[in-house]
Amino acid sequence: MSLTRHRNLRTGVTAWSLYRKPSIHGTRLRRSVNADVVVIGGGISGAMIAQALAEAGRRPLILDRRRTALLGSTAASTALLQFELDTPLLTLSRSLGSRRARRVWLASHEAVNELRTRTIRLGIAAHLATRPSLYLAGNVLDARGLQREAALRQKIGLPSEYLDRSALRHHFGIKRPAALLSHGNAEANPLELAAGYLRSALSHGARFHAPHDIVNLACDRRGTTLAASDGVEIRARHVVLCTGYELAGIVPAMGSSVRSTWAIATRPQPRALWPQQALIWEASDPYLYMRTTADGRVICGGEDEDFASAERRDAMTPAKTVRLQQKLHRMFPELDHRAVAAWTGSFGSSTNGMPTIGAIPGYRGCYAVMGYGGNGITFSMLATGLITAAILGKKHPDAELFAFR
Repeated sequence: MSLTRHRNLRTGVTAWSLYRKPSIHGTRLRRSVNADVVVIGGGISGAMIAQALAEAGRRPLILDRRRTALLGSTAASTALLQFELDTPLLTLSRSLGSRRARRVWLASHEAVNELRTRTIRLGIAAHLATRPSLYLAGNVLDARGLQREAALRQKIGLPSEYLDRSALRHHFGIKRPAALLSHGNAEANPLELAAGYLRSALSHGARFHAPHDIVNLACDRRGTTLAASDGVEIRARHVVLCTGYELAGIVPAMGSSVRSTWAIATRPQPRALWPQQALIWEASDPYLYMRTTADGRVICGGEDEDFASAERRDAMTPAKTVRLQQKLHRMFPELDHRAVAAWTGSFGSSTNGMPTIGAIPGYRGCYAVMGYGGNGITFSMLATGLITAAILGKKHPDAELFAFR
């Protein structure tokens, strides 16, 4: 039995499969070893955390149950790199309190800035581009709600402004009652991004061993022993679980659930794109989201539903593809809305849209990263700072905000 729950995380043809895919293969351990830090999971979260630890002088050992890295949820990501949580600041303030909600949003904003800065510093070519975002009025926040949301964001220094119907139509050609325009977000190719961080980690002394399926984890005062299905044991001082939505049984669920989303990608049409190639999403539940690619494709996703089974999810893909094409056509009639790629994936969801990141209760030296919703990669960078600080013995001012309770 595996330590983590094996899930069929995605199916279909993703947008990123239309390009040359990076490939990083692991080597299998032939004997039991000792390690300072073990990172379980070779996706975007594991790559970012391993890179930061390796750059700090640690030599993390990265494990994945698949032979090649980047084959999990990262490959299905649409990579809208936003500081805006799925839960509006107004709503989060009511559940967490104003002070804590503001700190969460500011931490997310800082994570996007750090992601952009670090990616550029490391020379990672992942088609990273800074983009504004448009948050359209919907059934979660109407025009008046967006006005209040804009005022609250501006009060704490977040770069968002309210656009009424006329301004939205004039500047972006979108016929909706209102929107918030936010600045400083970004987009990227998630596979190239993760591969860049993983290669940087390896160049700084990290090791990648795969395939190894961890079936047991035991902690004592001296550290943690990981047992793989092939009999190999790894003894570690610190263990970081970056297994995405294949949650380990030792990780508290924290009210999380698994949902499914669908997405499509069009042919390249750079001359038909909307102004500034803004990231677009709705203040609705479920919400529609859109972005562009470096060569002018449109990626459109949404239609989220509770996850029942991979079979049922996959059977819904043809109908969901048609609906996404229709929604894209209604918003931008001049675009060629026909899908040349369509896929579905499963992701975690929490009641407040926040990630849970930190030490696992009852397991000394073990940490977990549980990022949720549309901010997955932003939360990966947030987790990088939190987990790295904990392992290096440093105090992080935001650690308690995202810790397990």
